[in-house]
Amino acid sequence: MATEGAAYPVTFDVEYPEQQSRWRTLFRLILAIPLFVPAMIISGVMSSIGQFAFLTILFRKKYPRWAFDFLAVGYRYYYRALAYVLLLRDEYGPFDDIGTVRIDFEYPEKLNRWLPLVKWLLAIPHYIVLYLLWIVYSIVLFIAWLAILITGKHPRPLFDFGVAYNRWGLRVTAYALALTTDQYPPFSFR
Repeated sequence: MATEGAAYPVTFDVEYPEQQSRWRTLFRLILAIPLFVPAMIISGVMSSIGQFAFLTILFRKKYPRWAFDFLAVGYRYYYRALAYVLLLRDEYGPFDDIGTVRIDFEYPEKLNRWLPLVKWLLAIPHYIVLYLLWIVYSIVLFIAWLAILITGKHPRPLFDFGVAYNRWGLRVTAYALALTTDQYPPFSFR
């Protein structure tokens, strides 16, 4: 598995696939449509629960455990589906946690009451950098797609870049949107 920062309370890692199906890679976007229908429904529910968690943190300085658990499961599903679409894994369907995509959230025992009011603002530099990196990642994805079609293997440096990019994005999401941590995400691929 790719290396990741041990200190941050949100982790994302993907096991490197030794071989990938050329046919599934060719039709990946079409095959992924059924995965994203539930993801969009879950995303809407997660948004509502996130708003409830925001109010709870604001008034009680505590993240409701049931809301945290639901959001953690929702993000695990979403990022497993994303790993499939972004050519990081070849197994179809993120319905079961088979261990090749590992996403862990540390439950926050205590949160700053006022920080959720400005986290979105503090995350703007991350969004700018992630947007610029998305342009690079789009090119990397196309090259990886071609490489998998030709050789059946995902080039390791391109794979590592994809895992690191998604790890960074998940950490920013956990900080600014899901509000599961008060620890500012590092400007780092680790």
